[in-house]
Amino acid sequence: MKLLLTSGIVLAVLLAYTLALGKGGLLDIWNMKRDIVVQQEQNERLQQRNRELAGEIVNLQKGTEAIEERARSDLGLIRSDEFFVQIIE
Repeated sequence: MKLLLTSGIVLAVLLAYTLALGKGGLLDIWNMKRDIVVQQEQNERLQQRNRELAGEIVNLQKGTEAIEERARSDLGLIRSDEFFVQIIE
């Protein structure tokens, strides 16, 4: 009887260990859920960036204002009838 009880307890402990920490166990599931959340957040950031870039592409295709703004901010260009003043504090 003691052997049967001891065997049952050992079997239950092994089963619990396998379910909690074994391959495909609760720990793996928890880690995968966390990874999914991280990936979804990254996907959302990238989708937002894609929307911003798509809007910028439309602006660049439709008019010269966006091109001029880009040339001014990125390249530091000015028109021929303008002059550049830099204030150093």
